[in-house]
Amino acid sequence: MSDLIIVESPTKIRTIKRYVGDGYEVVASKGHVRDLPKSRLGVDIEHDFAPQYVNIKEKEETIRSIKKLAQKSGHVYLASDPDREGEAISWHLAQLLGLDLKDMNRVTFNELTESGIKSGMSAPRSIDINLVNAQQARRVLDRLVGYKISPFLWRKIRRGLSAGRVQSVAVRMICDREEEIRAFVPQEYWSIDAKLLASGSKKPFTAKLATVDGTKIELADKESTDGILKRLENAVYTVTSIKKSVHKKSPAAPFTTSTLQQEASRRLSFQGKRTMKTAQELYEGVDIKGMGVTGLITYMRTDSTRVSDEARDAAYKYIRENFGENYIPDAPKKYKSKGNAQDGHEAIRPAHPELVPELVKASGVSSDQYKLYKLIWERFIASQMSNCLLDTVSVDIDANGCGFKASGYSVKFDGFTALYEEANDNDEENKSVLPPLKKNDVLKLKSLDGVQHFTQPPPRYTEASLVKAFEETGIGRPSTYVPTISTILARSYIERDGKQLRPTPLGEVTNELMKEHFDKIVDVKFTANMELNLDRVEDGTMIWTKTLENFYRELSDELGKAEEAMDGKRIRIPDEATDEVCEKCGKPMVIKIGRYGKFMACSGFPECTNTRKIVEDSGGVCPFCGKRVLLKKSKRGKKYYGCEDNPTCSFMTWDIPTEQKCPKCGSTLFQKGGKNGTLVCHKEGCGYQHSLSGGSEE
Repeated sequence: MSDLIIVESPTKIRTIKRYVGDGYEVVASKGHVRDLPKSRLGVDIEHDFAPQYVNIKEKEETIRSIKKLAQKSGHVYLASDPDREGEAISWHLAQLLGLDLKDMNRVTFNELTESGIKSGMSAPRSIDINLVNAQQARRVLDRLVGYKISPFLWRKIRRGLSAGRVQSVAVRMICDREEEIRAFVPQEYWSIDAKLLASGSKKPFTAKLATVDGTKIELADKESTDGILKRLENAVYTVTSIKKSVHKKSPAAPFTTSTLQQEASRRLSFQGKRTMKTAQELYEGVDIKGMGVTGLITYMRTDSTRVSDEARDAAYKYIRENFGENYIPDAPKKYKSKGNAQDGHEAIRPAHPELVPELVKASGVSSDQYKLYKLIWERFIASQMSNCLLDTVSVDIDANGCGFKASGYSVKFDGFTALYEEANDNDEENKSVLPPLKKNDVLKLKSLDGVQHFTQPPPRYTEASLVKAFEETGIGRPSTYVPTISTILARSYIERDGKQLRPTPLGEVTNELMKEHFDKIVDVKFTANMELNLDRVEDGTMIWTKTLENFYRELSDELGKAEEAMDGKRIRIPDEATDEVCEKCGKPMVIKIGRYGKFMACSGFPECTNTRKIVEDSGGVCPFCGKRVLLKKSKRGKKYYGCEDNPTCSFMTWDIPTEQKCPKCGSTLFQKGGKNGTLVCHKEGCGYQHSLSGGSEE
């Protein structure tokens, strides 16, 4: 009689079977098998907020299959993911299968490798009820907010809206940032830059004005700037001091869920959903030549930067063999995790540090899998390498009592930067190299410029910076970052503008209502404190039902006051003006937001009921018929380009239209394969191509 191992994802089955042998049957629950009912609250508020779970309808066949296998098995091992959700899934399965919750039947795999799986199977434990209760508390909290506030939003704004304990806070953060941008008043300021040439040097360097007569100077307008420029006429530029030092630059910590999403966004332009989907694939197992199906990374939902001694030793072995002993630090690198980090898992790292990205690529993995694995592998190996050492120099220059400063550096020892450097949203590091200088050197002035500047408003959030803000403020946990952003995009509370996230009129109206009447629900500190309470439930220092009781008391109070204040009132969602005119009545068209997203409608409604889809002109011209090429979306939300006269004209492509014209036929050129790809002409019979990485082909 074989034993049964129940995992979450079917894609793990092959990997696990490979290492546990013939004495085990492996089956997948495909996620949760029980949940709160969809059609009602499903929480008994009068009896300690007891959840009223039901079997998920779509999982009935899966449940029947698992029950049959369990009855025929000698022992059942619950091997769902090693986090709160996974613990809850194991608990639900134990309930359905009638297993004793004290049985040592819970196993977890931090990595789906031979050692990771055998280690997990050799250390079964009982289900951690504190972890389960933390998940139950989160689920019930979210249900209470959704089922109590959402109907209020339906009545006061529009049907189909939803509120969420974390999603509503995320919308507020984005709306608050938009308000800051609108309220921002640019302030003028000036700087003075001198381009100077040292004796014997052919390349000038830039020095910036810092002081006048020993006092720090701030130039607010052209008049004061011109006064300094006049004073500097015929001035002699003399080096007054040179300071040299060695600066240590430390590598970034190995990835957490948050930092992985941020870096994948900056370096690979991956949205969070794409990053986590690919990371899940790498964790669950990929077919590698000579190894078979094996997990390539450790568990991808973590906020810990800890790594095992074995992984560090494997990294040292690779570094020593490929870079040399100097690249091994004197002492092991230790990275501090965030204050509220859960340390149940290691950082995200390669499961086999010796498996270099080129070997993974040669195994035929997908492009996304290779790119993300390479990022994770390089980040981890670099995190275990020596510091980079920089020879820095800072120079003070005097010109008629005006003090200028210049700085630069050269690399003394490259250290970890020989492999990897973290990308930055705002890289302010001065990377200039100064010529050899000595005190009292007289420099030749090549140019002197007064430069006007204006202060800039805070930037809109990107997905990466919003995830960073979630982490810094304690909103949500690694497993909730992507679902939260996906939800508020799907609800049309926010929209993408390139990489930036901005609120829609619907989002702003809903946020204002929530701020006015449910201030606690959308308060960042309140929500962060609730996350800490869930952590306390997890470590057994707080009773989960007490957390729910305190929360529900405040929620009920706010809801009662809101119902009274908004009695008989309804809020209108403002329309977005457009330059387009209704073809039926001649009135302006406006953009409205419906249950299924944005659409264009006549401002003369209800007299004129004309509506149409919103189309985005790509600027390209159809190579088949000469009409506009529009940006469109497939049913799965993937962007493509097609003729506006579809289906009469069949032209469509994944390639991106450009402003460039074909030198052979004059048609729009389309970009294929990214920024280093190829410009192609789709005009029938033309065949023109031009490689963006050099060379052309006709």
